[in-house]
Amino acid sequence: MLTAKGAATRERIVLGAAELIRGRGLSVGLDDIRGATSTSKSQLFHYFPDGKADLLLAVARHEAARVLGDQQPHLADLTTWEKWLAWRDRVIEIYDGQRAGCPLSALVSQLATPGAREIITELYEQWHRHLVTGIDALKANGATPAGLDENRAATTILTAVTGGANLLQATGDMTYLETALTDALESLRN
Repeated sequence: MLTAKGAATRERIVLGAAELIRGRGLSVGLDDIRGATSTSKSQLFHYFPDGKADLLLAVARHEAARVLGDQQPHLADLTTWEKWLAWRDRVIEIYDGQRAGCPLSALVSQLATPGAREIITELYEQWHRHLVTGIDALKANGATPAGLDENRAATTILTAVTGGANLLQATGDMTYLETALTDALESLRN
């Protein structure tokens, strides 16, 4: 169990490492992280005994939580069309603001890190569940066709966001994300 000071130090290391990885990728070394976080080598290995592997998993957990956390409270309350549109606007605002500093892209870049795939999979499963819950609410309100396959629709929406975010990273153009997400939501109405 960490003391409050220990927890704050560990969090500072994770936040600093996450920021560096978002900006420079996985080529960031422990010395870079130590320098950016004003952390000694002994502190780093105290909180992350297996070194970079432990730290990368902590960063992956942090980034996964951030991806969903940034969408709140909208993502947890997709019960009306107005709330879906507010969520869409929030997602577009998030990714437009993050651009090259996108935690989702940084997280996915860690797929080769042992244990990261499970974190990423859990992120997508949680995100998908939120979307399914929202679609079920629309169906219950009669705002979308009762026969709509909520799992398929949620997959389409999630793919629109993640694919649009990847295209934004590659091109710097928000149009991909805006168009894909808007069209995916419009398909719920038809």
